[in-house]
Amino acid sequence: MNFCKQLLKLTKNSNKKIVFPEASFSDRTVQAVLKLKKLGICEPVLIGDESSLIMQNKKLGKFGIINPKTSQLTEMLTQNLFEARKDKGLTIEDAQKLILNPHYFATMLVKCGYADGMVGGAEVSTKDNLKPALQLLKKEDSFVNSYTLIIGENGLTNNPFIMTDCGLIENPSIEQLPIIAKRAVDEFKILSNVEPKVAFLSYSTYGSANSEITQKMSKSQEIFKLNNKDIKSIGEVQLDSALLKNVASLKMGEGKDFYGGANVLVFPELNSANICYKAISYFGKLYAIGPITVGLKKPVNDLSRGATVMDIVYLTAITVLQCKKEKEWKY
Repeated sequence: MNFCKQLLKLTKNSNKKIVFPEASFSDRTVQAVLKLKKLGICEPVLIGDESSLIMQNKKLGKFGIINPKTSQLTEMLTQNLFEARKDKGLTIEDAQKLILNPHYFATMLVKCGYADGMVGGAEVSTKDNLKPALQLLKKEDSFVNSYTLIIGENGLTNNPFIMTDCGLIENPSIEQLPIIAKRAVDEFKILSNVEPKVAFLSYSTYGSANSEITQKMSKSQEIFKLNNKDIKSIGEVQLDSALLKNVASLKMGEGKDFYGGANVLVFPELNSANICYKAISYFGKLYAIGPITVGLKKPVNDLSRGATVMDIVYLTAITVLQCKKEKEWKY
């Protein structure tokens, strides 16, 4: 069974409520929620005007639809939004205006327990989609990052792998990278039965070049290894050394954790990670899902504006898995 079928099987008959803030202005989202409902992946909650949505498609009459302008929840969510942000200068008048924004309204539904998670971003930027979650669901004394799940068959691998961080942190520090890697490993364990193998990537392999960026990745891997002795990791390494056994055997010395077959790829900064995952999506025979956020109190995930209907379905399924995970993050 391929990974996508397995993903849908794992989330079938879920009762998790996932809110979709863009349902009223995204045809792709409407098509996706209809498919999600049919497959039993989640209980979709749509933000928008009920009459308009049902006129668009009568099948939506069976869905939970909430209009921020008329909902009985709006006053309570407004007050909670004000309480959460008043220390940042938000006034009650500002909160009354902000709650009408579908992404803020949807995020507040998640925050207050009326939904388990949220999926958006098909029609708006990452900033517009995730800003409410970063303000309202971010854990204290921590940070939020993302990963992208890569699936498909291309002759190199038939197994899924993770690339991180492809969507949020522009230039993660030496201290942040080991945490980003560990979060990716924990997510990988939810999604796959394959043993995680972590590669801290660079343009250099084990000191073939010496610069600030190569030292950053080398030191990050050392910290990761110190705190996660049971997880195989290498770094700093070039991408080919991380993936291919024959290249790794030429470039790496003895005594390393593994040779080739890395499935958790940690990038030094956002620029290279984002370019790489998009290149994989458009030039290769591989398929990218995400970016998927980690480090929030509850799952809120972001779509590319080039997302297909099935992209929305698969990202929602992963969001459901994140909801079902009964583990409190400790970072």
